[in-house]
Amino acid sequence: QVQLVESGGGLVQAGGSLRLSCAASGRTFSTYTMAWLRQAPGKERELVAAISWTGDSTYYTDSVKGRFTIYRDNAKNTVYLQMGSLKPEDTAVYYCAVHGGGWPPPLYRYDYWGQGTQVTVSS
Repeated sequence: QVQLVESGGGLVQAGGSLRLSCAASGRTFSTYTMAWLRQAPGKERELVAAISWTGDSTYYTDSVKGRFTIYRDNAKNTVYLQMGSLKPEDTAVYYCAVHGGGWPPPLYRYDYWGQGTQVTVSS
C-alpha cells in the first residue's frame, strides 16, 4: 500500500504562484509514475501533470503548459507541482496520484490517490 499526503494548497491571487508537495510512504512501487490531477466543481477529474520515475518524461495538459512545472525528488519520495501565473480557472482540488505502470501516464485511472489539497485562485 502507498499513502500519499499533499500539502501546499491555499488561497492565492490571480497571477500568483504556489508549490504543491506530495510525500509518498508505505510499500511503494520500485519505479512508478507520479502525477497531479485536479477536480473542480461540476467537472471531471483532469490530469494536470505527470512525471516518469527517471524524470526524463513529463506530461502537461495544454491549459497549464508554460505555467506549471512538475518535478520529483526520489530520495524523499516526493513530487512537486510548481504553479505560476495562476488563473481563477485553476481553482480546484488537486490530487497527487501514483501509477505503477509505464509511460505514458494514464489520463484518469491511477493506483493510489492522496486526499487532495484545495487551491483557490481569486480574481
